[in-house]
Amino acid sequence: MDKYEINRHLEDFTTRINELKKVVNLESLKQEISDLETKTYAPNFYDDQEKAQSVIKDLNRCKKKYEDFTNLINLLEELELYIQMAEEDESLEDEIEKVIATLEKALSKFEVEILLSGEYDDCDAIMEIHPGAGGTESQDWAEMLFRMYRRYAERNNFSFEVLDYQDGEEAGLKSATVLIKGHKAYGYLKSEHGVHRLIRISPFDANKRRHTSFVAITVTPQVDKNIDIEIHPEDIRVDTFRSSGAGGQHVNKTDSAVRITHLKTKIVVTCQNERSQIQNRERAFEILKSKLYQLELEEKQKKIKSLASTSQNSFGSQIRTYTFHPYTLVKDSRTNYEVGNINAVMDGEIDGFINAYLKSEYNVR
Repeated sequence: MDKYEINRHLEDFTTRINELKKVVNLESLKQEISDLETKTYAPNFYDDQEKAQSVIKDLNRCKKKYEDFTNLINLLEELELYIQMAEEDESLEDEIEKVIATLEKALSKFEVEILLSGEYDDCDAIMEIHPGAGGTESQDWAEMLFRMYRRYAERNNFSFEVLDYQDGEEAGLKSATVLIKGHKAYGYLKSEHGVHRLIRISPFDANKRRHTSFVAITVTPQVDKNIDIEIHPEDIRVDTFRSSGAGGQHVNKTDSAVRITHLKTKIVVTCQNERSQIQNRERAFEILKSKLYQLELEEKQKKIKSLASTSQNSFGSQIRTYTFHPYTLVKDSRTNYEVGNINAVMDGEIDGFINAYLKSEYNVR
């Protein structure tokens, strides 16, 4: 990297961080952290567990924002120092390139987080995985995506809780529902909502032919338990059953699995992860309320978009293609962002796709 390119990066980083300073007031953020910490010191703080958890979540969010932005400022100062020192010591060029790469990655991620200020972006994410037509091949593709999102969760320190998992007949899975908890989990993972296409030589085809498979991913925010959604007993059907299949590594096998069908909307929610039928029923109702609430929001958004005469990819459209043969490439059809290292992507490295999608949604370069 020559001197001109290094200085160009420095100028770019300085401009972007100065712009962020207009949005992120560190002194104000520091005061907010102090106020929230004071609340946690109250003797009766944990009497209301739900309120306490909300305060702790806000405190952790503010602390992370403060630490992340302070880290960006420190990295920029470190880069400036290295550039000055490099005037007399050219061996520092490798260190300069490392700092530039680290700062670019951290800055891009922080810029995206600043964009995630929507009403539900702070929520945890309910993700459902459903293979399309194609039998074993599609079910195996669904299992591959299940692993990809589990690895993504691990990489980002998100919890990955399996609520329902139905094994495939020969391989893979028939369906799965997971709850992904973490900092702005829904804000990030909403980008994954849609149909994911796989192109590869099928390991289940004796003639080694190329197959195309599809899996639908739905992502819903887990909204507050106290949302005003009324569910009448006559509007639902509740079935209980024994957890089936060989998915012991994913769910607790019990005799208390619960399936709730909302008759009007045909929404079906299954939960078999908890130990008791009461717990599974309660968790299934939470998910059903979230999905019904999300449905209401989507209907409102459709009306707004139709008035504004705008169009957007809807659920059911293909959002990303994962090609294993005759070449390796993962390409997002919404942003044209692509990665050739398909193994890294399948191991959970999907931040580039998520960031590209979020920036395109908010028209950020």
